[in-house]
Amino acid sequence: MSRLGDSFWRAVAYCLHPKVIGLSLLPLLLVVLFSGGFMYFFWEASVDGMRSTIEHWALVETLLRWLDALGANGFRSALAPLLVLALVLPVIVVLSLVMVAVCMTQAIVKLVAERRFPQLERKQGGKLWQGLAITAGATLLALGALLFSLPFWLIPPLALILPPLIWGWLSYKVFSFDVLAEHASVDERRTLLREHKMPLLAIGVITGYLGAAPALIWAAGMMAVVLAPLLIVATVWLYMLVFAFSTAWFAHYALAALQASRAAAMPPPSPVELQPLVPLA
Repeated sequence: MSRLGDSFWRAVAYCLHPKVIGLSLLPLLLVVLFSGGFMYFFWEASVDGMRSTIEHWALVETLLRWLDALGANGFRSALAPLLVLALVLPVIVVLSLVMVAVCMTQAIVKLVAERRFPQLERKQGGKLWQGLAITAGATLLALGALLFSLPFWLIPPLALILPPLIWGWLSYKVFSFDVLAEHASVDERRTLLREHKMPLLAIGVITGYLGAAPALIWAAGMMAVVLAPLLIVATVWLYMLVFAFSTAWFAHYALAALQASRAAAMPPPSPVELQPLVPLA
């Protein structure tokens, strides 16, 4: 089995580990508190602002009148809340990924290393401030890309392609550094990220598409708006598990690649000199 497939199934098994599930509770609580605070303090004002904005869009008003004529009157009242949720969800996704990177990544990498690579030397080539800087910079770029791509979400195929690609790229940038920070030297990390860029980017994109799955919970239309507080909790927890799986997948792949790289770089053992046999008396 290829290293990519082998690390995938190992990551699936690790997500069922009680410690990994337990680790997801703290970032879940933090993100839920953030989401709950937004719903409590800004929800009504956001919905009112969105409704006022779309009422001035002639194209939207024409669409709503056409839906009213078809008997879909409820869509008019649900449109503004759904659009607010569509804008908030990407922020929740990015925040969930950052919380996993801060609260869970090192614990998951430690678990993988202790159970599978106990003899792998820790060269500590990545500093904490470097990881925080990469996470902050990549997060800002991802949020900017999400905002820039919003108009393209109105095109159905692009709405299914662009957000997962952006989340996948963000996962790749954040987790590729974090899972190697403790064990690889600076040169080893740079070499591995260069030589394994495509497999690592593939892991990020695949998990980005897996991260889009929880958003399907919101496909219930008006019912999603009514159950928004409960759905936010369920969605955030699913995101936590997806990103924990992503961390484990990156860790299994990258540490296995690091171990193989070090083994290949070791010089072959020198042949043992043969001693002449001493004839028996």
